Amino acid sequence: MRTAYSVETVRAAERELMARLPEGALMRRAAAGLAAACADVLGRVYGSRVVLLVGSGNNGGDALHAGARLARRGAGVSAVLLAPEHAHPGGLAALRRAGGRVVGTDGAEELIGRSDLVVDGIVGIGGTGGLRPDAVPLAEAAERARAAVVAVDLPSGVDADTGEVRGRALRADLTVTFGTHKPGLLIDPAREYAGAVRLVDIGLTLPDEPEVEALQHADVARLLPVPAAESDKYRRGVVGIAAGSARYPGAAVLAVAGALRGGAGAVRYVGPAGQAVIARFPETLVSDRGPKHAGRVQAWVVGPGAGDDAATVAEVLAADVPVLIDADGLRLAEASAVRGRRAPTLMTPHAGEAAALLGVERVEVEGGRLDAVRELAGRYGAAVLLKGSTTLVVGVGAGAGAGAGAGADARAGVGGGGGPVRVNPTGTSWLATAGSGDVLSGLGGSLLAAGLSAVDAGSAAAYLHGLAGRFAADGAPVGARDVAEAVAGAWRSVVRG
Repeated sequence: MRTAYSVETVRAAERELMARLPEGALMRRAAAGLAAACADVLGRVYGSRVVLLVGSGNNGGDALHAGARLARRGAGVSAVLLAPEHAHPGGLAALRRAGGRVVGTDGAEELIGRSDLVVDGIVGIGGTGGLRPDAVPLAEAAERARAAVVAVDLPSGVDADTGEVRGRALRADLTVTFGTHKPGLLIDPAREYAGAVRLVDIGLTLPDEPEVEALQHADVARLLPVPAAESDKYRRGVVGIAAGSARYPGAAVLAVAGALRGGAGAVRYVGPAGQAVIARFPETLVSDRGPKHAGRVQAWVVGPGAGDDAATVAEVLAADVPVLIDADGLRLAEASAVRGRRAPTLMTPHAGEAAALLGVERVEVEGGRLDAVRELAGRYGAAVLLKGSTTLVVGVGAGAGAGAGAGADARAGVGGGGGPVRVNPTGTSWLATAGSGDVLSGLGGSLLAAGLSAVDAGSAAAYLHGLAGRFAADGAPVGARDVAEAVAGAWRSVVRG
């Protein structure tokens, strides 16, 4: 599992470590890792041309010390100082001793254009807002140049804690981060500025609970249900799907497709699209008598393609089993009914739906995804899976008005506003296709029925769905049905490691 910690937490860990180390030792550790990464990017260090973009403070110091190491290996290293009076003195001295040169911003754009590598040491993890005006021309020159760009700890201009980009930022091909990942390296829009990310261990001691975590294959494999020898379809869990309408029967078919591949032993469908469902999936248990009379289920999925069927949404929310709410269900559900539920609830909005639920513009959600998902979890007393270029999953925090089931997620260490937010690392832009979210809903609901908590079900579903999207697309356009059919392959890939 990859973990990310806030700037405040990282700073505290750095202070604690520096108190036990000789002066400058921590910076030298960071610089050694940075220089090694730069050397790997260059391939051949001797004779290469390296430009350091150096701001004030320790971030610029890391760049200068790394530049000194590259200069000692025969690289031609030039440091462009954006704030000469505040440049790190020890780093400057080390670079000059190694034969590097120090220049101002005049002529720097031409220098960048001739370089093989640009090191972004302008702003550190404590920076807020976009680049200052004097740094913007340098960032633009770096992006125009053929040189690779390596960011020190974090691309300059992005927010380390939230992933927000509130102005101009410098795009990197590689970000070398120290001690731990920062949330902004895992969450869009900042994530897209970071390029590949390389973590350098500098010996920090960090708390057990991070701000953000990203599951990997082994973590998801431990979550996935495996039937025992004595299992039958009921013991494996039965998921109910209340979805679709006369106008949108395909939503029901696709939600059922996802549910059938999600680990539950059986799928019950209720709604007006029964004929379409049974024609495609004859193993589905179909009923037209409504959720109360569908038979026993261990979890419900409600909302995909539901149109204006508020009565069915209300009936499902009244059930004393876990419920996943998606699409039209999010619009039709009464907030008080969601907050008052005793069993776990998982809401799965995309950015537009989240914006409507929060009463803000969509751009606000897309620019501040971390705040948005936490606010939704706290406001509705539910776990939330916020879909998008970075899919985030968080449980409801203790004291947020949650019922007993949602509180179980909080006790497990995943709480809205206080516990880690899970960032899904899988996926492909080809998943932005009609019906893809319906497949995800069915898959998540099936995992709920199989016994996973709301946060674990949402996290595992997003992971499998993203991986299935990659497998199905393989670099080409893909349909939602193709994604559903690729879930089994994704599941096998995860389990086999």
